Amino acid sequence: MVNAPVYMDYHATTPVDSRVLDTMLPFFTEYFGNAASVQHRFGWIAKESVEIARKKIAHAVNAQSREIIFTGSATESNNLAIKGAAEAYRSKGNHIITTQIEHQCVLESCRMLERNGFNVTYLPVDRSGMVNINSLTEAVTKQTILISVMMANNEIGTIQPVATIGKLCKERGIIFHTDATQAVGKLPVDVEEMGTHLLSMTSHKIYGPKGVGALYVRSRNPRIAVEPQMHGAGHEHGIRSGTLNVAGIVGFGKAMQLAIEEMEKENGRIFSLRNRLQKRLESISGTTVNGHRIERLPNNLSVTFHGAHADQIMTAMSDVAVSAGSACTSEEIGDIQYSHVLQAIGLNAEAGRSTIRFGLGRFTSEAEVDFAAERIETVVAQIRERTAVGIS
Repeated sequence: MVNAPVYMDYHATTPVDSRVLDTMLPFFTEYFGNAASVQHRFGWIAKESVEIARKKIAHAVNAQSREIIFTGSATESNNLAIKGAAEAYRSKGNHIITTQIEHQCVLESCRMLERNGFNVTYLPVDRSGMVNINSLTEAVTKQTILISVMMANNEIGTIQPVATIGKLCKERGIIFHTDATQAVGKLPVDVEEMGTHLLSMTSHKIYGPKGVGALYVRSRNPRIAVEPQMHGAGHEHGIRSGTLNVAGIVGFGKAMQLAIEEMEKENGRIFSLRNRLQKRLESISGTTVNGHRIERLPNNLSVTFHGAHADQIMTAMSDVAVSAGSACTSEEIGDIQYSHVLQAIGLNAEAGRSTIRFGLGRFTSEAEVDFAAERIETVVAQIRERTAVGIS
């Protein structure tokens, strides 16, 4: 028995795990101190709790505690990393390299830097969403100071060869930033093995609360400088000012701890469910799975249903929560926007507006997968029949 609506938009956000909520609750009423108030017990408890969470997050990515800077979101972390590094190293060069399928906050940060005199190369990707290392290498100039390539794409799930990119950056003396928002908690993340200098992440993608993110900033071999984007009392080693969200940070730490402890077992379960759903959907004529077939997030499934527009599918299938990609868009087509990611991997306008993203998660069941598959099969057939589109 399935309780509708079924949630399959885990890339957008996740519910807070009850174990995380239980850990957070005392910090709203009992341990409510400001972590910067070091003159009394309330502040001591808050500060200690923040540092415990910081250690958990650092451990999860093989970093030092002092290298984890808390922010308000992954968007803020990406802005801080890209703008902060660009400003800090401007005397060494003004060239930045990224890809065409980055999160919109990365692309918009780069566009802002372009307006301020920086040159940015937006690398294309292949039809699976993978960046070409040879093209990346050829794009490097003597002025290149920063390369930003996301670890795993939020729409099509493709996992980039970040360790190879990290090695290139180390050899060329270039700062390497990766947006690991979708990867942390789902994939092994090791900043040492990946050669990462800056890494963005957030809580609400791993069953923690919204409103808290983090940025890893390498402190040794080499020590990375980041120009603050928020100024105030110099919190977080002077990199990010503002009163810390103690309850949120505590929840983030607990969520990260659970994600790492349960990753291997959970990934096996999710991978099996994803493949079950994929097999059902691929049996529908006129469908195409997007993203890399192997190097892809275990919970991700992006499918184009040729001849059935995403807005029509979602309207008719209100009992299953999915999305037409992400909120990051590049081109408007009628009443629906055409994702810049789908455009970059070669989908035309018609295919782009006929694509659905399924995101499975910790609380997805086999029964829900079967329910969603049945609903999609029915709805797509009805839409195609109504619009008289012939799909062979």
